[in-house]
Order: sequence, then C-alpha cells, then structure tokens
Amino acid sequence: MDKAEDPSAEDRRAKPRLYLGADLAVGVAVELEAAQAHYLRNVLRLTQGRHVILFNGRDGEFQAEIATLGRNTCTLAPVHRLRPQIEPGGPRLFFAPVKRSRLEFTVEKATELGVDVLQPVITRRTIVNRLNTSRLSAIAVEAAEQCERITLPTLAEPIALSSLPTAWPMDRHLLVCAERGSAVPIVEAAQNRAGSLALDVLIGPEGGFDEAELDALAKLSFVTLVGLGPRILRADTAAIAALSVVQSLAGDTRGRPPYRASDRGE
Repeated sequence: MDKAEDPSAEDRRAKPRLYLGADLAVGVAVELEAAQAHYLRNVLRLTQGRHVILFNGRDGEFQAEIATLGRNTCTLAPVHRLRPQIEPGGPRLFFAPVKRSRLEFTVEKATELGVDVLQPVITRRTIVNRLNTSRLSAIAVEAAEQCERITLPTLAEPIALSSLPTAWPMDRHLLVCAERGSAVPIVEAAQNRAGSLALDVLIGPEGGFDEAELDALAKLSFVTLVGLGPRILRADTAAIAALSVVQSLAGDTRGRPPYRASDRGE
C-alpha cells in the first residue's frame, strides 16, 4: 500500500487531530484559527516542526507539519495523506431534545459511535424546543477529532414527529425505542434486517412517547417498535444503547481494530 494511503500507527501515534473547514491537499499550506493556534501553542505546547493530523470531512486525513507558530497564528503544511475520504454510511439518530447536559452527552457519544445524521424531532412531550446548534456542532467536532473519524455528522434542523413519513428512503428502516409490551427486542429487530436495510434509531423525550404517537408510528411500513430490556432508560442512555446494538449487528464496528484510548491525553 502506498504510504500516502497508509494510516500507519507510526504516522498517527501521539499526534493531535484537528478539524478544519479549509480544503486540504499535500503541499498547500493552511492557516489555523486563533483558538486552534492557541491550543497547539499554549495547551499542547507544540513547536515549529512538530506534526499534527488534519481532516475536513471532504478530502481525507493528512499529516501536517507546523510551519509557523506565533502567539495567535499558526500555519500548517500537509506532508502526506494518511487516509482517503470515505462516504458517510452510518445510522441516523432521530431524537427528541432533552436537557442540555444529557443532550450534549448524546451528541458526543453518537458521534463516537459513527452516527451520520443527528436529527432533532419535536414530539408532544418534548419540553426542550430551542437548541444551541453552535455548541452541539462544536461537541460533534471535538468527538470526531478524538475518535479518529474523518467525517462529521450532520446536525439537521428540528422537524415534527408527524413529518417522518415524508419521502422516507426505501433502503432504510427505523427502529423506534418504545416502552410498551408489543415492542420487539432491539437485538432481534436489528438481526432480522442487518445486511438488507440501513438502520436508523428514534429516541423519545423525557417521559416517553405519547400513546397516540406510538400507535401512528407502528402503522408505518418502515418502522419497528423495539424494546431495550426490562429497565426504563433515560433518553441519553437509550440512544447510546440502541446505537451500540445497531452498529454491532449491522454497522461499521464489525471487524474493526480493538479500542485504543485517545492519543490526546484527555
């Protein structure tokens, strides 16, 4: 394999990763924002000549050398590409917004678990209807930097639960986490559809879905109501539990290298 496409451990070990909005290419220098330059200089205490890893969600992942580093400025020179860009292919997480700390936790962990789209859904019992999208996007970026993703999840605008049936993709299926006896165990539902359909997950609000909402969802051909076991889980716990099952049975965690702790020392 060509070195330009080889994400070797030697190239990647103990190097910080940064997400940039700029285009990335070997030999084309890029300027960091002041906050990122501050992070490299004053937090990580890096110096000119050291290497960092860059990605932008479009051009792949690059190793870059610190060409210049001032008080609030930094120029990076991409040296070679470590990984080519991949197409997004993870599950989509539909979720009713909850309280800030739990919502931020959900976004962080869903990003680590490979979610492709974060879709807020307003239900009858949703008590949070205003989202700090800038904060949530920043959390997703930090999570992607830490977990070595080279894509970023899309944070979509909130939609009403009733709008879900509109133009639903034929090649996807929605697992709705429900708290009632008729729900199928999520492992069974995911196993039955693994390999034939892409699986998405819908999590309700604090207090769960309204019965009428569940009745309407159950009638949709692309929906299966699923259960997560005998215990009542908080919304953020339910999201992570469901995504873990989906990724284990039908997603990209099968056959991956063993878990490795973050190289950023966090």
